[in-house]
Amino acid sequence: MEFDKLIEQNLWWKEKDLIEKDYDIEKWKEKRYSWVPEIINKIDFKPFALHIILGPRQSGKTTALKLFIKELLKKIEPRSIFYFDCDEIADYKELSDVIETYLNFKNDNHIESSIILLDEITSPKEWYRAIKFLIDKGKLKKDVVVLTGSSSMAIKREIELFPGRRGNGKDFILFPLSFREFLKVINPELYSKIEPIKELKELEEKASKAMPYIEELNHELIKYFNYGGFPLGIESINKDKTEAKTAYLSWIKTSVLKAGRSDIIARQILKALLEKMPSVISWESVSKDIEIKSPKTVAAYIDLFKSIFTLIVLYNIDISKKKIRFGKNKKVHILDPLLLEILEDWCLISIKNRESLLAESILISHLSRLFPEEIFFWKNKFEVDAVILIKNKLYGFGVKWTEKPETKWPTQFKKFLLVTKKKFSKNPLVVPLSIFLSVLNI
Repeated sequence: MEFDKLIEQNLWWKEKDLIEKDYDIEKWKEKRYSWVPEIINKIDFKPFALHIILGPRQSGKTTALKLFIKELLKKIEPRSIFYFDCDEIADYKELSDVIETYLNFKNDNHIESSIILLDEITSPKEWYRAIKFLIDKGKLKKDVVVLTGSSSMAIKREIELFPGRRGNGKDFILFPLSFREFLKVINPELYSKIEPIKELKELEEKASKAMPYIEELNHELIKYFNYGGFPLGIESINKDKTEAKTAYLSWIKTSVLKAGRSDIIARQILKALLEKMPSVISWESVSKDIEIKSPKTVAAYIDLFKSIFTLIVLYNIDISKKKIRFGKNKKVHILDPLLLEILEDWCLISIKNRESLLAESILISHLSRLFPEEIFFWKNKFEVDAVILIKNKLYGFGVKWTEKPETKWPTQFKKFLLVTKKKFSKNPLVVPLSIFLSVLNI
Protein backbone atom coordinates (compact mmCIF):
# COMPACT_ATOMS: atom_id res chain seq x y z
CA MET A 1 0.00 0.00 0.00
CA GLU A 2 1.41 3.38 -1.04
CA PHE A 3 1.91 5.60 1.98
CA ASP A 4 0.25 8.53 0.21
CA LYS A 5 -3.05 6.65 0.38
CA LEU A 6 -2.78 6.54 4.16
CA ILE A 7 -1.93 10.23 4.44
CA GLU A 8 -5.00 11.15 2.36
CA GLN A 9 -7.22 9.68 5.04
CA ASN A 10 -5.20 10.90 8.03
CA LEU A 11 -4.59 14.60 7.45
CA TRP A 12 -4.06 15.19 11.17
CA TRP A 13 -0.64 13.48 10.89
CA LYS A 14 0.59 16.68 9.23
CA GLU A 15 -1.15 19.03 11.63
CA LYS A 16 -3.85 18.08 14.10
CA ASP A 17 -6.04 21.07 13.26
CA LEU A 18 -6.48 19.63 9.76
CA ILE A 19 -9.16 17.36 11.22
CA GLU A 20 -11.40 20.39 10.68
CA LYS A 21 -10.77 20.03 6.93
CA ASP A 22 -11.81 16.41 6.91
CA TYR A 23 -14.68 15.88 4.45
CA ASP A 24 -16.97 14.16 6.97
CA ILE A 25 -16.32 16.77 9.66
CA GLU A 26 -17.03 19.58 7.20
CA LYS A 27 -20.30 17.93 6.15
CA TRP A 28 -21.25 17.48 9.81
CA LYS A 29 -20.66 21.18 10.53
CA GLU A 30 -22.74 22.25 7.52
CA LYS A 31 -25.87 20.37 8.58
CA ARG A 32 -28.93 22.13 9.99
CA TYR A 33 -29.15 19.43 12.64
CA SER A 34 -25.90 17.94 13.90
CA TRP A 35 -25.10 16.04 17.05
CA VAL A 36 -22.31 14.09 18.69
CA PRO A 37 -23.29 10.41 18.96
CA GLU A 38 -23.20 9.15 22.55
CA ILE A 39 -21.31 6.08 21.38
CA ILE A 40 -18.02 7.95 21.15
CA ASN A 41 -18.05 8.50 24.91
CA LYS A 42 -18.47 4.79 25.54
CA ILE A 43 -15.42 3.50 23.66
CA ASP A 44 -12.65 2.56 26.08
CA PHE A 45 -9.19 3.05 24.59
CA LYS A 46 -7.31 0.89 27.05
CA PRO A 47 -5.25 -1.69 25.07
CA PHE A 48 -5.61 -4.35 23.97
CA ALA A 49 -9.17 -4.04 22.70
CA LEU A 50 -11.04 -5.07 19.58
CA HIS A 51 -14.24 -3.01 19.49
CA ILE A 52 -17.00 -3.44 16.92
CA ILE A 53 -19.51 -0.74 15.96
CA LEU A 54 -22.49 -1.99 13.98
CA GLY A 55 -25.26 0.01 12.37
CA PRO A 56 -27.05 0.68 9.10
CA ARG A 57 -25.36 2.50 6.27
CA GLN A 58 -25.85 6.26 6.51
CA SER A 59 -26.53 5.99 10.25
CA GLY A 60 -23.52 8.14 11.10
CA LYS A 61 -20.83 5.53 11.90
CA THR A 62 -18.14 7.29 9.85
CA THR A 63 -19.05 10.68 11.30
CA ALA A 64 -18.93 9.17 14.79
CA LEU A 65 -15.41 7.87 14.13
CA LYS A 66 -14.25 11.25 12.85
CA LEU A 67 -15.73 13.02 15.88
CA PHE A 68 -14.03 10.42 18.07
CA ILE A 69 -10.73 11.26 16.35
CA LYS A 70 -11.38 14.97 16.91
CA GLU A 71 -11.71 14.32 20.65
CA LEU A 72 -8.67 12.02 20.75
CA LEU A 73 -6.52 14.69 19.11
CA LYS A 74 -6.97 16.82 22.22
CA LYS A 75 -5.32 14.10 24.31
CA ILE A 76 -2.90 11.98 22.34
CA GLU A 77 -0.22 12.09 19.63
CA PRO A 78 -1.89 12.61 16.20
CA ARG A 79 0.22 9.91 14.51
CA SER A 80 -1.00 7.35 17.01
CA ILE A 81 -4.50 7.64 15.46
CA PHE A 82 -5.00 5.70 12.24
CA TYR A 83 -8.24 5.74 10.22
CA PHE A 84 -8.93 3.83 7.01
CA ASP A 85 -12.05 3.39 4.91
CA CYS A 86 -12.04 -0.24 3.76
CA ASP A 87 -14.74 0.13 1.11
CA GLU A 88 -12.23 0.12 -1.74
CA ILE A 89 -10.08 -2.75 -0.45
CA ALA A 90 -10.55 -6.02 -2.33
CA ASP A 91 -9.50 -8.66 0.20
CA TYR A 92 -7.68 -9.55 3.42
CA LYS A 93 -4.27 -9.35 1.68
CA GLU A 94 -4.79 -5.68 0.82
CA LEU A 95 -6.17 -5.04 4.30
CA SER A 96 -3.12 -6.67 5.88
CA ASP A 97 -0.88 -4.53 3.67
CA VAL A 98 -2.68 -1.36 4.79
CA ILE A 99 -2.34 -2.18 8.49
CA GLU A 100 1.29 -3.32 8.17
CA THR A 101 2.15 -0.08 6.37
CA TYR A 102 0.72 1.88 9.28
CA LEU A 103 2.45 -0.31 11.90
CA ASN A 104 5.81 0.33 10.20
CA PHE A 105 5.07 4.06 10.27
CA LYS A 106 4.12 3.77 13.92
CA ASN A 107 7.41 2.04 14.78
CA ASP A 108 9.44 4.60 12.81
CA ASN A 109 7.81 7.35 14.89
CA HIS A 110 8.46 5.50 18.18
CA ILE A 111 4.74 5.30 18.97
CA GLU A 112 4.09 2.71 21.65
CA SER A 113 0.29 2.47 21.51
CA SER A 114 -2.20 3.49 18.84
CA ILE A 115 -5.89 3.68 17.98
CA ILE A 116 -6.65 1.89 14.69
CA LEU A 117 -10.07 2.67 13.18
CA LEU A 118 -11.14 0.50 10.23
CA ASP A 119 -14.40 1.66 8.65
CA GLU A 120 -16.75 -0.76 6.82
CA ILE A 121 -14.52 -3.71 7.63
CA THR A 122 -16.72 -6.29 5.88
CA SER A 123 -16.01 -4.84 2.42
CA PRO A 124 -12.70 -6.74 1.91
CA LYS A 125 -13.21 -10.48 1.32
CA GLU A 126 -12.17 -12.59 4.31
CA TRP A 127 -11.24 -9.44 6.23
CA TYR A 128 -11.06 -11.40 9.49
CA ARG A 129 -7.98 -13.30 8.31
CA ALA A 130 -5.87 -10.14 8.38
CA ILE A 131 -7.08 -9.03 11.81
CA LYS A 132 -6.80 -12.48 13.36
CA PHE A 133 -3.27 -12.97 11.99
CA LEU A 134 -2.02 -9.64 13.35
CA ILE A 135 -3.58 -10.32 16.77
CA ASP A 136 -2.09 -13.82 16.95
CA LYS A 137 1.36 -12.49 16.04
CA GLY A 138 1.15 -9.95 18.86
CA LYS A 139 1.44 -7.00 16.49
CA LEU A 140 -1.61 -5.25 17.96
CA LYS A 141 -1.14 -6.10 21.63
CA LYS A 142 -0.57 -2.47 22.65
CA ASP A 143 -3.27 -1.05 20.41
CA VAL A 144 -7.01 -0.44 20.36
CA VAL A 145 -8.75 -1.55 17.17
CA VAL A 146 -12.21 -0.27 16.26
CA LEU A 147 -14.08 -1.94 13.40
CA THR A 148 -17.35 -0.72 11.88
CA GLY A 149 -19.78 -2.67 9.73
CA SER A 150 -23.26 -2.38 8.24
CA SER A 151 -24.27 -6.02 8.50
CA SER A 152 -24.52 -7.71 11.87
CA MET A 153 -24.72 -11.10 10.14
CA ALA A 154 -21.47 -10.61 8.24
CA ILE A 155 -19.55 -9.51 11.33
CA LYS A 156 -21.08 -11.74 13.99
CA ARG A 157 -20.58 -14.88 11.93
CA GLU A 158 -16.92 -14.10 11.39
CA ILE A 159 -16.16 -12.62 14.80
CA GLU A 160 -16.82 -16.06 16.24
CA LEU A 161 -13.36 -16.86 14.87
CA PHE A 162 -11.92 -14.51 17.53
CA PRO A 163 -12.46 -16.41 20.81
CA GLY A 164 -10.23 -14.92 23.49
CA ARG A 165 -8.91 -12.32 21.05
CA ARG A 166 -11.13 -9.33 21.89
CA GLY A 167 -9.23 -8.15 24.98
CA ASN A 168 -11.18 -5.22 26.49
CA GLY A 169 -13.26 -4.98 23.33
CA LYS A 170 -17.01 -4.46 23.30
CA ASP A 171 -19.83 -4.43 20.76
CA PHE A 172 -21.79 -1.27 20.02
CA ILE A 173 -24.78 -0.58 17.77
CA LEU A 174 -25.36 2.86 16.28
CA PHE A 175 -29.11 2.95 15.70
CA PRO A 176 -31.11 5.78 14.12
CA LEU A 177 -31.97 8.34 16.79
CA SER A 178 -34.56 7.34 19.36
CA PHE A 179 -37.44 9.75 19.90
CA ARG A 180 -35.75 11.20 23.00
CA GLU A 181 -32.51 11.72 21.06
CA PHE A 182 -34.56 13.22 18.21
CA LEU A 183 -36.06 15.71 20.69
CA LYS A 184 -32.61 16.65 21.93
CA VAL A 185 -31.54 17.52 18.39
CA ILE A 186 -34.59 19.34 17.02
CA ASN A 187 -36.14 20.78 20.20
CA PRO A 188 -33.50 20.94 22.94
CA GLU A 189 -35.61 23.24 25.10
CA LEU A 190 -38.46 20.74 25.26
CA TYR A 191 -35.99 17.88 25.75
CA SER A 192 -34.52 19.61 28.80
CA LYS A 193 -37.94 19.66 30.48
CA ILE A 194 -38.54 15.90 30.23
CA GLU A 195 -36.97 13.85 33.01
CA PRO A 196 -35.93 10.35 31.88
CA ILE A 197 -36.55 7.13 33.76
CA LYS A 198 -33.74 4.89 34.97
CA GLU A 199 -36.01 1.90 35.62
CA LEU A 200 -39.49 0.91 34.47
CA LYS A 201 -40.84 1.35 38.02
CA GLU A 202 -40.26 5.11 37.67
CA LEU A 203 -42.51 5.36 34.61
CA GLU A 204 -45.74 6.42 36.33
CA GLU A 205 -44.05 9.30 38.18
CA LYS A 206 -41.96 10.59 35.25
CA ALA A 207 -44.82 10.22 32.75
CA SER A 208 -47.10 12.23 35.03
CA LYS A 209 -44.49 15.00 35.24
CA ALA A 210 -44.21 15.09 31.44
CA MET A 211 -47.98 15.28 30.79
CA PRO A 212 -48.15 19.12 30.76
CA TYR A 213 -46.06 18.95 27.56
CA ILE A 214 -48.30 16.43 25.78
CA GLU A 215 -49.30 18.78 22.93
CA GLU A 216 -45.71 19.76 22.15
CA LEU A 217 -44.53 16.15 22.39
CA ASN A 218 -47.30 14.91 20.09
CA HIS A 219 -46.34 17.61 17.59
CA GLU A 220 -42.74 16.39 17.59
CA LEU A 221 -43.85 12.75 17.43
CA ILE A 222 -45.66 13.47 14.15
CA LYS A 223 -42.34 14.78 12.79
CA TYR A 224 -40.67 11.59 13.99
CA PHE A 225 -43.38 9.54 12.24
CA ASN A 226 -42.61 11.42 9.01
CA TYR A 227 -38.81 11.67 9.09
CA GLY A 228 -37.52 9.04 11.53
CA GLY A 229 -34.15 9.04 13.25
CA PHE A 230 -31.64 8.58 10.41
CA PRO A 231 -29.33 11.58 9.85
CA LEU A 232 -30.46 12.17 6.24
CA GLY A 233 -34.09 11.88 7.29
CA ILE A 234 -33.66 14.44 10.06
CA GLU A 235 -31.84 16.77 7.69
CA SER A 236 -34.94 16.54 5.42
CA ILE A 237 -37.37 17.92 8.01
CA ASN A 238 -39.72 20.35 6.26
CA LYS A 239 -37.83 19.68 3.02
CA ASP A 240 -37.99 17.16 0.19
CA LYS A 241 -37.08 13.64 1.35
CA THR A 242 -36.07 12.29 -2.07
CA GLU A 243 -32.32 12.32 -1.40
CA ALA A 244 -32.68 10.56 1.94
CA LYS A 245 -35.08 7.95 0.58
CA THR A 246 -32.90 7.27 -2.46
CA ALA A 247 -29.79 6.83 -0.30
CA TYR A 248 -31.39 4.36 2.11
CA LEU A 249 -33.12 2.35 -0.62
CA SER A 250 -29.79 2.09 -2.43
CA TRP A 251 -28.23 0.75 0.80
CA ILE A 252 -30.93 -1.92 1.10
CA LYS A 253 -30.59 -3.01 -2.54
CA THR A 254 -26.79 -3.06 -2.39
CA SER A 255 -26.82 -5.09 0.82
CA VAL A 256 -29.15 -7.66 -0.76
CA LEU A 257 -26.96 -8.00 -3.85
CA LYS A 258 -23.74 -8.18 -1.82
CA ALA A 259 -25.25 -11.05 0.14
CA GLY A 260 -25.75 -12.94 -3.13
CA ARG A 261 -29.53 -12.53 -3.03
CA SER A 262 -32.03 -11.22 -5.58
CA ASP A 263 -33.42 -7.70 -5.23
CA ILE A 264 -36.54 -8.86 -7.10
CA ILE A 265 -37.27 -11.60 -4.56
CA ALA A 266 -36.39 -9.20 -1.73
CA ARG A 267 -38.97 -6.75 -3.06
CA GLN A 268 -41.64 -9.47 -3.26
CA ILE A 269 -40.99 -10.61 0.31
CA LEU A 270 -41.02 -7.07 1.67
CA LYS A 271 -44.29 -6.36 -0.16
CA ALA A 272 -45.88 -9.47 1.37
CA LEU A 273 -44.64 -8.51 4.83
CA LEU A 274 -45.92 -4.93 4.55
CA GLU A 275 -49.35 -6.11 3.47
CA LYS A 276 -49.59 -8.40 6.51
CA MET A 277 -48.16 -6.07 9.17
CA PRO A 278 -48.77 -5.85 12.07
CA SER A 279 -50.60 -9.19 12.07
CA VAL A 280 -49.05 -12.40 13.32
CA ILE A 281 -47.54 -14.25 10.34
CA SER A 282 -45.66 -17.37 9.30
CA TRP A 283 -42.92 -17.69 6.73
CA GLU A 284 -45.19 -20.20 4.95
CA SER A 285 -47.90 -17.56 4.50
CA VAL A 286 -45.36 -15.12 3.06
CA SER A 287 -43.95 -17.76 0.67
CA LYS A 288 -47.40 -18.20 -0.88
CA ASP A 289 -47.27 -14.57 -2.08
CA ILE A 290 -43.93 -14.79 -3.92
CA GLU A 291 -42.58 -16.58 -6.99
CA ILE A 292 -40.38 -18.95 -5.01
CA LYS A 293 -42.71 -21.00 -2.82
CA SER A 294 -40.11 -21.70 -0.16
CA PRO A 295 -40.46 -20.77 3.54
CA LYS A 296 -36.70 -21.39 3.92
CA THR A 297 -35.98 -18.75 1.29
CA VAL A 298 -38.30 -16.31 3.07
CA ALA A 299 -36.53 -17.02 6.39
CA ALA A 300 -33.10 -16.43 4.79
CA TYR A 301 -34.15 -13.07 3.36
CA ILE A 302 -35.75 -11.97 6.62
CA ASP A 303 -32.54 -12.89 8.46
CA LEU A 304 -30.72 -10.66 5.97
CA PHE A 305 -33.16 -7.77 6.53
CA LYS A 306 -32.64 -8.15 10.28
CA SER A 307 -28.86 -8.15 9.87
CA ILE A 308 -28.87 -4.88 7.91
CA PHE A 309 -31.10 -3.21 10.52
CA THR A 310 -34.25 -2.94 8.44
CA LEU A 311 -36.62 -5.33 10.21
CA ILE A 312 -37.22 -6.55 13.77
CA VAL A 313 -38.69 -10.01 14.30
CA LEU A 314 -40.50 -10.90 17.52
CA TYR A 315 -41.02 -14.51 18.56
CA ASN A 316 -44.02 -15.85 20.42
CA ILE A 317 -43.58 -16.61 24.12
CA ASP A 318 -45.37 -19.15 26.28
CA ILE A 319 -46.07 -16.94 29.30
CA SER A 320 -47.00 -19.84 31.57
CA LYS A 321 -43.69 -21.64 31.00
CA LYS A 322 -41.74 -18.48 30.11
CA LYS A 323 -40.30 -20.22 27.09
CA ILE A 324 -39.77 -18.96 23.54
CA ARG A 325 -41.94 -20.68 20.92
CA PHE A 326 -39.62 -20.51 17.91
CA GLY A 327 -41.84 -22.70 15.75
CA LYS A 328 -44.93 -20.53 16.15
CA ASN A 329 -45.96 -17.53 14.07
CA LYS A 330 -43.97 -14.32 14.38
CA LYS A 331 -44.47 -10.57 14.22
CA VAL A 332 -42.36 -8.33 12.01
CA HIS A 333 -41.73 -4.62 12.53
CA ILE A 334 -39.86 -1.83 10.74
CA LEU A 335 -36.81 -0.42 12.54
CA ASP A 336 -37.38 3.25 11.65
CA PRO A 337 -40.38 5.26 10.37
CA LEU A 338 -38.58 6.53 7.25
CA LEU A 339 -37.89 2.95 6.19
CA LEU A 340 -41.63 2.24 6.08
CA GLU A 341 -42.18 5.03 3.56
CA ILE A 342 -39.18 3.91 1.50
CA LEU A 343 -40.40 0.31 1.35
CA GLU A 344 -43.96 1.40 0.55
CA ASP A 345 -42.65 3.35 -2.45
CA TRP A 346 -40.40 0.51 -3.60
CA CYS A 347 -43.13 -2.11 -3.30
CA LEU A 348 -45.78 0.18 -4.83
CA ILE A 349 -48.25 -0.19 -1.99
CA SER A 350 -49.98 2.06 0.50
CA ILE A 351 -50.37 0.76 4.05
CA LYS A 352 -53.82 0.84 5.65
CA ASN A 353 -53.93 2.12 9.23
CA ARG A 354 -50.43 3.45 8.63
CA GLU A 355 -50.23 5.62 11.74
CA SER A 356 -51.31 2.76 13.99
CA LEU A 357 -48.69 0.48 12.39
CA LEU A 358 -46.01 3.13 12.90
CA ALA A 359 -46.98 3.60 16.54
CA GLU A 360 -46.60 -0.11 17.23
CA SER A 361 -43.35 -0.48 15.26
CA ILE A 362 -41.78 2.56 16.94
CA LEU A 363 -42.69 1.19 20.37
CA ILE A 364 -41.16 -2.20 19.50
CA SER A 365 -38.05 -0.59 17.98
CA HIS A 366 -37.41 1.38 21.17
CA LEU A 367 -38.06 -1.52 23.53
CA SER A 368 -35.86 -3.84 21.48
CA ARG A 369 -32.92 -1.46 21.94
CA LEU A 370 -33.32 -1.68 25.69
CA PHE A 371 -34.10 -5.40 25.79
CA PRO A 372 -32.68 -6.97 22.60
CA GLU A 373 -32.71 -10.54 23.93
CA GLU A 374 -35.75 -10.28 26.21
CA ILE A 375 -38.53 -8.96 23.94
CA PHE A 376 -41.31 -11.17 22.53
CA PHE A 377 -45.05 -11.03 21.86
CA TRP A 378 -47.98 -13.11 23.08
CA LYS A 379 -51.35 -13.94 21.58
CA ASN A 380 -54.27 -15.82 23.02
CA LYS A 381 -57.68 -14.18 23.31
CA PHE A 382 -55.69 -11.00 23.80
CA GLU A 383 -52.69 -9.97 21.72
CA VAL A 384 -49.88 -8.38 23.71
CA ASP A 385 -47.71 -6.40 21.30
CA ALA A 386 -44.55 -6.67 23.39
CA VAL A 387 -43.63 -8.92 26.30
CA ILE A 388 -40.42 -8.23 28.19
CA LEU A 389 -39.04 -11.06 30.29
CA ILE A 390 -36.60 -9.75 32.92
CA LYS A 391 -35.38 -11.84 35.85
CA ASN A 392 -38.29 -14.23 35.37
CA LYS A 393 -40.82 -11.38 35.54
CA LEU A 394 -43.16 -10.53 32.67
CA TYR A 395 -43.95 -6.99 31.56
CA GLY A 396 -46.65 -6.50 28.92
CA PHE A 397 -47.07 -3.60 26.48
CA GLY A 398 -50.02 -2.92 24.21
CA VAL A 399 -50.84 -0.17 21.69
CA LYS A 400 -54.35 1.22 21.22
CA TRP A 401 -54.17 3.95 18.58
CA THR A 402 -57.68 5.36 18.93
CA GLU A 403 -59.10 8.51 20.47
CA LYS A 404 -61.00 6.55 23.18
CA PRO A 405 -59.08 3.34 23.80
CA GLU A 406 -60.43 0.50 25.91
CA THR A 407 -58.27 -0.04 28.97
CA LYS A 408 -58.63 -3.79 29.34
CA TRP A 409 -55.65 -6.05 29.52
CA PRO A 410 -54.96 -9.74 30.10
CA THR A 411 -55.11 -10.80 33.72
CA GLN A 412 -52.04 -12.98 33.20
CA PHE A 413 -49.92 -9.81 33.39
CA LYS A 414 -49.53 -8.07 36.74
CA LYS A 415 -47.38 -5.40 35.08
CA PHE A 416 -48.93 -4.04 31.90
CA LEU A 417 -48.67 -0.71 30.10
CA LEU A 418 -51.20 0.47 27.54
CA VAL A 419 -49.75 3.00 25.09
CA THR A 420 -52.19 5.45 23.46
CA LYS A 421 -52.45 8.62 21.40
CA LYS A 422 -53.37 11.00 24.23
CA LYS A 423 -55.05 9.18 27.11
CA PHE A 424 -53.22 9.05 30.45
CA SER A 425 -54.24 7.32 33.68
CA LYS A 426 -52.43 5.82 36.65
CA ASN A 427 -54.78 2.99 37.53
CA PRO A 428 -54.71 1.22 35.15
CA LEU A 429 -51.45 2.64 33.80
CA VAL A 430 -52.13 4.20 30.40
CA VAL A 431 -49.52 6.49 28.84
CA PRO A 432 -49.43 8.40 25.53
CA LEU A 433 -46.75 7.11 23.16
CA SER A 434 -45.03 10.50 22.90
CA ILE A 435 -44.75 10.68 26.70
CA PHE A 436 -43.48 7.11 27.04
CA LEU A 437 -40.83 7.53 24.32
CA SER A 438 -39.72 10.91 25.67
CA VAL A 439 -38.85 9.47 29.09
CA LEU A 440 -37.03 6.39 27.72
CA ASN A 441 -33.34 7.12 28.16
CA ILE A 442 -32.09 5.69 24.86
